[in-house]
Amino acid sequence: MSHPHLDLKQPPALPAHGLRIVALGGLGEIGRNMTVFEYGKKLLVVDCGVLFPEEHQPGVDVILPDFSYIRNRIQDVVGIVLTHGHEDHIGGVPYLLRERADIPVIASRLTLALIVEKLKEHRIRPVTHEVKEGDRDSSSYGPFDLEFLAVNHSIPDGLAVAIRTGAGMVLHTGDFKMDQFPLDSRITDLRGFARLGEEGVDLFLTDSTNAEVPGFTTSERELAPAIEQVFRDAPRRVIVSSFASHVHRIQQVLDTAHAHGRKVAFVGRSMVRNMGVAQALGYLDVPPNLIVPLDQLEKMPANKATLICTGSQGEPLAALSRMASRDHKIRVGEGDTILMASSVIPGNENAISNVINGLTRWGAHVVHKGNAKVHVSGHASAGELVYCYNIVQPRNVMPVHGEYRHLRANADLAISTGLAKERVVLAEDGVVVDLVDGQAKITGKVRAGNIYVDAQTVGGVTEATLKDRRTLGEEGVVTVLAIVDADTGRLADPPDFLVRGFVHEDGAFDPAVAVVEKCLARAAAEGIGDPHQLEQMLARDVARWAGRAFRRNPLIIPIVIDA
Repeated sequence: MSHPHLDLKQPPALPAHGLRIVALGGLGEIGRNMTVFEYGKKLLVVDCGVLFPEEHQPGVDVILPDFSYIRNRIQDVVGIVLTHGHEDHIGGVPYLLRERADIPVIASRLTLALIVEKLKEHRIRPVTHEVKEGDRDSSSYGPFDLEFLAVNHSIPDGLAVAIRTGAGMVLHTGDFKMDQFPLDSRITDLRGFARLGEEGVDLFLTDSTNAEVPGFTTSERELAPAIEQVFRDAPRRVIVSSFASHVHRIQQVLDTAHAHGRKVAFVGRSMVRNMGVAQALGYLDVPPNLIVPLDQLEKMPANKATLICTGSQGEPLAALSRMASRDHKIRVGEGDTILMASSVIPGNENAISNVINGLTRWGAHVVHKGNAKVHVSGHASAGELVYCYNIVQPRNVMPVHGEYRHLRANADLAISTGLAKERVVLAEDGVVVDLVDGQAKITGKVRAGNIYVDAQTVGGVTEATLKDRRTLGEEGVVTVLAIVDADTGRLADPPDFLVRGFVHEDGAFDPAVAVVEKCLARAAAEGIGDPHQLEQMLARDVARWAGRAFRRNPLIIPIVIDA
């Protein structure tokens, strides 16, 4: 099994007949999926998603892949293939198109409609190429011959893509599962997978998200009884939270609400936008007069009302989180039932738990996957992955989409079907994999860090910024104001210590006066009079003292004023 190594260097030049694969996101994390394929001096991008921030990344809106690997070659990009319409696969597209607006965006009908709506907010009109399962195009995208296959996922219109080049064929599953009874009757094209296997798949990129889960993923249809029971038993309003793109789940909720004589309102901009798109294109079948505006729903009897909103992952600004913290116009109360109809993205457990506790505190009954069968995954479990390996019989396998443990579990599954260990490539973000003469190997590494989007700034926030923000929130801030005699370099007055968010007793900072005096004396002896340098020395010395005195690491902000 090929492993990435920390000492990997920049890769060598790609052989003329080789195919290079570089994941800039999605390997070692759930989200931010983006893979770059290079052949014949041209580049093809598959997916361009975002990662949502965790608690230790305060103030960050989303996290993008690092485009620096392709920035100097942006003119060589022949297209962006989007496998489906979830944010972790399309959310980064607006930022990539800022680099070059006319890169063709290649996707199925619903996926294209969702990204076009999103791009309107960024004032970008993309060049779009609509494709569907069964389509094959060998001439539009430089040296890449693309064929698309239907895959089943938790959003309609998911596609796998077969990429044929002179170096061999790659089959990329995108996110997929093998539900035999999907709500839209569109099953994963295993016959197509088998046909490609007969032709010869040189590299198989497979979704690893559920590789640790044994057996087969439950069918969406099996959720119907649990959702039905929620509506049957709810004495007042039913408030459903879901991903804003989970059309299948929302279809089930609409059908059940209709059967129980309830009206429905969508809450939240992304939910209203996406469901409008899905309904307009016929992916969401809405019974007549079922959906009403929120202000109209609020005037109806509580037992006739259903709300569908976002926020099932505990996102601070999403509707459900704001309801839990009493920061939303919808007031959750006694007798309301909250149905959290989605899985837990790893890392969000604490945030979700806080939301559940908050809603319960206001008297609501919260139904979630921990206490009822109200969600199934959109990803293939171990049994399905093994099934695919046996059908496709690939020459090389590269697990994608998942944390490292998921990638490793997927790699082990491929080996268990008889694939030689050296034919399984276990890569991470930025690791360069070259397919040359039928063998896939790790050949180097490129930069693939986190790019933070903070309000209007992209890339301005660094790890150091986040550390400061965490310190501000957890350890407090101490401002040291030192007025220095310009002639002697000594204190003209005793220093002031202005403290915020840092618990201390009166006089606790008296010993720090000596620390400041010593620091200034040392600076004077060394001939340092520049205020900026003095401030850096002061910050370091006072921080060291505070660490010893309080066992805390407050943010030290020194201000030196010449008298």
